[in-house]
Amino acid sequence: MTPPKLVIFDCDGVLVDTENTVNKELSGWLRKAGLDVDYQYCRKTFSGRSMVSVQKEVEAQGYSLGEDFVERWNAGLPDLFSTHGVEAIPHVRDFIEAVRAQEIAYCVASSARVSKMHVTLGRTGLLSYFEDVLFSATMVGRAKPFPDLFLHAAATMGFEPADCIVIEDSVPGTQAGIAAGMRVFSYHGDPHTNRDGLAAAGGILFDDMRQLAGMIPLG
Repeated sequence: MTPPKLVIFDCDGVLVDTENTVNKELSGWLRKAGLDVDYQYCRKTFSGRSMVSVQKEVEAQGYSLGEDFVERWNAGLPDLFSTHGVEAIPHVRDFIEAVRAQEIAYCVASSARVSKMHVTLGRTGLLSYFEDVLFSATMVGRAKPFPDLFLHAAATMGFEPADCIVIEDSVPGTQAGIAAGMRVFSYHGDPHTNRDGLAAAGGILFDDMRQLAGMIPLG
């Protein structure tokens, strides 16, 4: 395996530990709309996806979230994270530093809005690494599991897909990276992560960020 020229990080679940908090909140919103779902359903079904795609799927089942659902959801995120807190994924900072030490380019490509990434990365002290290289699904026509976001990030950063690796934790994100023609390393350190789904999607599995530097040749 050759060293990558670009490392693309997902944000939620890879850099910041937000998936549990967000999906617990989301399950409450969906139950208020009349959809009988619990946290585990949301965690498995909606992790790694944009809120636009979540709304489309829910409303296709006959439940209305309101035209301004996405705006209301995003407006409430600062308070949600202020109340519940946000932590960096254990040891991910060390891997970021290892990538930087080898002068390998890196960026973030997330289903979340840039404004959300500013909140979560800011609260964990990681924003300074990524402030100028944040890519969101709002920048492309199709969100994960389509490859558009990863291809857009790679092209903007000036690299071919074959020279990129993706660090993901969700099935849609892993599918998107594979569809983009990139090597995907899929993190399943959270016990609620769909490990079997990640493997079926073609990800190279790992469960501790300390493993990555040994799995990916950086020098």
